[in-house]
Amino acid sequence: MSFKLTYSTMFNPPPEMHERYDAAVLKVRQDLGRRHPLFIDGVDVVGYDVIRKCSPIDGTHLGDFDTADLAQVSAGVEAAARAFPAWRRMAPSERVRLSRRVADLIDARVYDLAAILSLEVGKNRLEALAEAAEVADFFRGYADEYERSNYYDHVLPDDPLTDWRSHNRSVLKPHGVWAVVAPFNFPFALAAGPTAAALVTGNTVVAKGASDTPWAVRLLAELLRDAGYPAGVFNFVAGSGETVGNALINDNRIAGVTFTGSYEVGMDLSRRMSAGTWVRPCITEMGGKNAVVVTSSADLDRAATGIARSAFGLGGQKCSAASRVYVAEDVAPELERRLIAEAQALQIGDPTRKDASLGPVISARAVNQYEEYINHLNADGGHILFGGHRLTDGHFANGCYVSPTIARAPKDHPLFAVEMFLPIVMVCVVSGLEEAVALANASPLGLTAGVYGSSTDVEYFLDHIEAGTLYVNRPQGATTGAWPGYQAFSGWKGSTSTGKAIGSFYYLPLYLREQSQTVVE
Repeated sequence: MSFKLTYSTMFNPPPEMHERYDAAVLKVRQDLGRRHPLFIDGVDVVGYDVIRKCSPIDGTHLGDFDTADLAQVSAGVEAAARAFPAWRRMAPSERVRLSRRVADLIDARVYDLAAILSLEVGKNRLEALAEAAEVADFFRGYADEYERSNYYDHVLPDDPLTDWRSHNRSVLKPHGVWAVVAPFNFPFALAAGPTAAALVTGNTVVAKGASDTPWAVRLLAELLRDAGYPAGVFNFVAGSGETVGNALINDNRIAGVTFTGSYEVGMDLSRRMSAGTWVRPCITEMGGKNAVVVTSSADLDRAATGIARSAFGLGGQKCSAASRVYVAEDVAPELERRLIAEAQALQIGDPTRKDASLGPVISARAVNQYEEYINHLNADGGHILFGGHRLTDGHFANGCYVSPTIARAPKDHPLFAVEMFLPIVMVCVVSGLEEAVALANASPLGLTAGVYGSSTDVEYFLDHIEAGTLYVNRPQGATTGAWPGYQAFSGWKGSTSTGKAIGSFYYLPLYLREQSQTVVE
């Protein structure tokens, strides 16, 4: 197909995409219930225990997933450490070739991968297809960037000596064994993206996914195995953060880590990685409390569409989800009316169905959190404009479904400071642009932000907003939708430990350390 699927283009795909996805869902459903082992040192390994994984869509048993004990975590790290010397010495062009091979395999399996992501996470078909396709672009994009940068090996001018020839060179070299800890919401992309970067630059990897979504990282292990990566270069261990995650971080053989998750866990991890004999690199993406500014001159149709897509896509379970809207007083009632219309138009249900735009949230625990937040929204001066209830009737009975929710609240409402990670968007009426931007910047997080307004409004917003990824007058998503090669995805302040963006020119060097070499003849 000539159609290029990204988070910006996924709203109107060709019919063939739906047909092939439907066939893949049928195929995957016929093979559910299997046991899925760990992957250590190039072979499948039976774990210490198993996670019985059921779909949040309807409780269907997806499979049993092995979990690691401390000895198996250590074995994964040992395998990666043993593989590292040969892997780092491998010709960079060969690592690039293997990375592109993974991308080709993803292209060939993209519908099966998407079907599994829908069943495991509850993503609708287009979100699931986009996540699978994004991973192929990570592997290709990082391979291209590494090659384009001459593998970060640069000759510098000779020293200005008359009697000697003094040759200088700067080269970036890998650190060693890299831990990748991925979240549940993009379990494939946020395990695979850091893995692709770490591997192509010569590090070896031990990866752990979220307990709610172990299947996605197992799929990554199978892709790397089938692409021909040597034994030990990539290892997959599953289990809780308290046991497996802590065991990884506490292992002194781990040279660096990439973590995606909450601010609290990410900050703790950063401190721990800094507390040893030397500071170990720690790449964290720690979420956001993402704000949208809507001025008096905004196109309200465009704003309502973009806000709804960002607030309710994947049930708001995105670090980039729009969760705060600061709107000028004179247009607030009309924006709210249009937002409610957008929410009413959402089709909620089994996300593998073509007509479903909003599936379940990830778990019963998330449903309970939703109900707690709804109670809080009706306190401290807030009130719900739309939604605010769990869905339990009929085909919702066995799944984890909640209604998309819009609430108006005063600027000091406590939930304006909480990353809820659910389909809830809060609206605050403000006096104008300067107040809106000031309130947006008051958060300790600074991942994404959006604005709808005139060119003058936009100029002020871009100059003053404190966030790493910005969208202007964008109906495809007010705060969401970065795609490798099209938008770098970066955070500021408490959203990141690096200030460098996923998918950007500056990402791969985070996995490398510089060595200056002077050779005198």
